Amino acid sequence: METEKIISELEFKAVRSSGAGGQNVNKVSSKVVLSFDLKNSQALSEEEKALLETKLFSRLTSEQILILNCDEDRSQLKNKAIVIKRFLDIITAGLVVPKIRKATKVPKSVIRKRIKDKMNLSEIKKSRRKPDY
Repeated sequence: METEKIISELEFKAVRSSGAGGQNVNKVSSKVVLSFDLKNSQALSEEEKALLETKLFSRLTSEQILILNCDEDRSQLKNKAIVIKRFLDIITAGLVVPKIRKATKVPKSVIRKRIKDKMNLSEIKKSRRKPDY
């Protein structure tokens, strides 16, 4: 994955933001909406696209477009930087392939210890019972 190539494929749109800014909110478009077309991306291989499609299924639109918003700051540039960082974090986390779990055999010593502990507990409980004459 090349970050520069992916960033060049991003589309940004500035929208009027809700939130902090007072009267400034009504005049300035500080909210940044990022959209990334996963299906038509040239920066990702087909395997990477398939992996991201399965991992980001709930975040993608029906046209395989990832949309992220940011209106945390009053500055459009800061919001753009925040949304790019968030996007890169999502993509890198989505491309991580989990390690395959290998089933291991339980050692015989562990089995012996468990049975010994069970017998010991059984003896303790037996000794607590009332003796039968």
